[in-house]
Amino acid sequence: MGNIVAKILTAGAAVAASFIARKATDGTWKFVTGSDSPENPEDPDIDIKEAIAFAVLSGALVGLARLLANRQTSKVVAKGSHKSSEQVADAANG
Repeated sequence: MGNIVAKILTAGAAVAASFIARKATDGTWKFVTGSDSPENPEDPDIDIKEAIAFAVLSGALVGLARLLANRQTSKVVAKGSHKSSEQVADAANG
């Protein structure tokens, strides 16, 4: 039962982290470039340099947000189930 709860919480945290990272990416892009982020970086009409820069920025922020969310979720579930964070992380990712 605990394994299912850990997986659900981890998945929920990953979805929330991705949403937050997308908002952070849009805000950062607007701050740095002064323009809105590309709606579809794969569009051939968008300059390749802009598409690559956006992909790097968004990938880094999404990866970082998911990492932080998964770590925090593992800590919370571990505390509630009286297990180590490592055991919970292994169960959620396995």
